[in-house]
Amino acid sequence: MKIVPLLGRILFALIFVMSGISHVGGAGVEYAAAAGVPAANFLVRVAGLLSLIGGLSVLLGYKAKVGAWLVIVFLIPVTFAIHRFWGIADPMAAQMQMANFMKNVALVGSALLIAYFGAGPLSLDNRQ
Repeated sequence: MKIVPLLGRILFALIFVMSGISHVGGAGVEYAAAAGVPAANFLVRVAGLLSLIGGLSVLLGYKAKVGAWLVIVFLIPVTFAIHRFWGIADPMAAQMQMANFMKNVALVGSALLIAYFGAGPLSLDNRQ
């Protein structure tokens, strides 16, 4: 059963590694600017770095507790700045943003578990 935390870390980290790479490259800048994010070009790239570094840390199980906190620092402002479902008049668009908001809330919960419990037995943090 030692593989279960490893599989969980891999599945959890994939979204942060993949989106981090694209955000560092500038993907999402226009979307963030349209959502009212100031200095979107800079902030999207910084968010991408947080996502990428935190995701790689959790994925590899190296300083996974710190990596989980980086993911949380990434998720909280992004969730409230980009997925403001409460301010959208179109019901379908509001529902989509609410789903993304709640997905991010669940990811914060998962990151909090990693921040508390660590990476698990099959990780660089627990190599022997």
